[in-house]
Amino acid sequence: MSNSAVTTAKALVAIAGNPNTGKTTLFNRLTGTHHKVGNYPGITVERHHGELALPSSRTVELVDVPGSYSLSARSREEELAIQSIAGLGGSPVPDVVVVVVDVTQLARNLYLVLQVLELDVPTIVALNMCDLLESRGLELDDAALAAELGVPVVRVSALHDAGFEPLTRAIEQVLDGRTSARPGPRWRPGTPALQADVAALSALVPAAWRPASQAGAPGGSRAEALALWALLSIDEHDELDDVPAELRRAALERRSAAAAGGRQIDAEVISGRYGWIDARIARFVRQKRDATSFSERLDGVVLNPWLGFPLFLLAMGIVFQSLFSWADPLIQLIEGGLGWLGSTVGSWLPAGLVQDFVENALVAGVGSVLVFLPQILLLFLFIGIMEDSGYMARVVCLMDRLMRALGLGGRAFVPMLSGYACAVPAILATRTMERQRDRLLTMMVIPLMSCSARLPVYGLIIGALFPAAALWGFLPVQGLLMIAMYLFSTLTALIAAFVLSKTLFRAPRVPLIQELPPYRMPHWPSVLRMMWLRSRSFLESAGTVILVCSIVLWGLLTFPKSDELAQRRATETAAIEGSSLADDAKSEALSALDAELSAAELRHSLAGRLGHAVEPALEPLGFDWKIGIGLVGAFAAREVFVSTMGVVYGAGREADEQSLTLRSQIKKETYADGRPVYTPLVGLSLMIFFALACQCMSTLAAVYRETKNWRWPVFLFTYMTVLAWVASFVVYQGGMLLGFG
Repeated sequence: MSNSAVTTAKALVAIAGNPNTGKTTLFNRLTGTHHKVGNYPGITVERHHGELALPSSRTVELVDVPGSYSLSARSREEELAIQSIAGLGGSPVPDVVVVVVDVTQLARNLYLVLQVLELDVPTIVALNMCDLLESRGLELDDAALAAELGVPVVRVSALHDAGFEPLTRAIEQVLDGRTSARPGPRWRPGTPALQADVAALSALVPAAWRPASQAGAPGGSRAEALALWALLSIDEHDELDDVPAELRRAALERRSAAAAGGRQIDAEVISGRYGWIDARIARFVRQKRDATSFSERLDGVVLNPWLGFPLFLLAMGIVFQSLFSWADPLIQLIEGGLGWLGSTVGSWLPAGLVQDFVENALVAGVGSVLVFLPQILLLFLFIGIMEDSGYMARVVCLMDRLMRALGLGGRAFVPMLSGYACAVPAILATRTMERQRDRLLTMMVIPLMSCSARLPVYGLIIGALFPAAALWGFLPVQGLLMIAMYLFSTLTALIAAFVLSKTLFRAPRVPLIQELPPYRMPHWPSVLRMMWLRSRSFLESAGTVILVCSIVLWGLLTFPKSDELAQRRATETAAIEGSSLADDAKSEALSALDAELSAAELRHSLAGRLGHAVEPALEPLGFDWKIGIGLVGAFAAREVFVSTMGVVYGAGREADEQSLTLRSQIKKETYADGRPVYTPLVGLSLMIFFALACQCMSTLAAVYRETKNWRWPVFLFTYMTVLAWVASFVVYQGGMLLGFG
């Protein structure tokens, strides 16, 4: 990381704080509707910035710092917090930092306040949720807290205040120098060993990271704070940029030496800061009376293992049902509207290549983007409600032990469960996770969950190749197979998470530090704003990639054109239209001709040739070149496999998994020697392949959108394709050896 000189006519005020303290609500109230959204340099996490008018009519710029429990760069949020507050990584140094504090969790929140003070930046502490003190039986002494911290302390109500005059007046006084807000560190390393570590590293902190007053000195409070930050944050698995090589090497050596000597540096620092807080907290907060809050009573149920899990599964069932079926009417409406738009625009154009491009590439490509919006909006609506109400923090605690055994944290559960509906919004939901490593690992396994787009493929194969019989007289074979595919995908995703966490994403376990905020009603403007911003972000970034891929796939399925087939289509169409057949008979004959010639054109296309080219790799799985064409088409979306096979087998573009014509064609398809192409074993192999392969460009586009790096989508596609091929090979060849062919 490095400082960058930023010239601005307006003072910069950063709004920081723990998650769930009302920080973003306060920011939104201060900036009104005038805030803007951007990205941190090189990172996908959004930053909000806007303007605030002070009492003197002076205007300052506000930046909303991602919520963080500390400034150790163990998560993306913490990395951005240290950059924004200390002015590292290309971020400007703020003129004032306003730390929003939840007074009902004061001891926990003061940990971040201490770290901000150590960085020697002008600081104001904004006490939020003071209206809850009475219900908790607490009394807060603002003056004692301000005297101990040495910075201004003001009360705010992010939800109810109108003008926030005490806060804006305090900001103006600090900017004008009328109020001191730079008291220096309140806590310093206490043990001789830790003091020696900090002293050694502070001499290596680059001058560009220090204020002008300390640029020439080897030490100084800010240099010591950044040395301590480096000691805690730098390890073999961090993704920190621009850290000087000498400082990185020294920090790693110090950590290694401490570990070899049985020291736990993290515990020394955390216990030291909390020791300082615990020794003083009674001066600021007094318990007037015993009071068991509503949140504490409700936690007795929600966090109870016997009651909490069923309640959580019920909540997740509602979320899953909404993504799976409640969004369906909106999806159908979007698909119907775009289908009408495509046919209407197509009718304005002369029949031919341009019409086909507009209807089946542009409009259909836009449709493949917009069709995800209902699920994305609903998913982030539920996430916003759970976050704002305080329930998400309980979910994390409830699921953390189970998910941690697989190398993940509790926050991974909701995105993985959402993957049953659709991987795209599930991948976007990983933004709720703190560590970048955990986000990447979760994104790498979400596509293994059987999403709704796989259902048409399962339905077609099971309906065509497996009997509608009952096992032991009462268990339906087809229903059991569908359940088995879901169980198989879930088990595979969990195993993959465990394996990847022990190999590519190996990292030390980080203990869960999770504040349990009081339950409260969601702030609906913030929830709706978050839904809008996430949806717009998806449309602007992932949507562009999906549209381009849709056009490329259209080209593969369309070109090259065959003059012979085009001539035959024109001749035979004219013959049918000029015949004496009745109108119904003509329409039926034209449909049959279109289905036959469309199949021939598809076989002649680049996709058809690609299907032939990959046939040698697919033969060991029991697949022929026609299935290869279906796999190419399915990359646009998994369910497209069904309609592609409908074209291949002459059942028409409108064929779906319920099409009796397509099922019949699949059943009677044979090789030249009379052997059936499709057997139950081939069907099982094909379902296994679809369960494991990443046949979805939208998923890859979403991963690229979240990582801003093509390395991860390529890795995801490669490892899932290899896994799918190996599993299908084992199933098919093993079945053949056992005589099930």
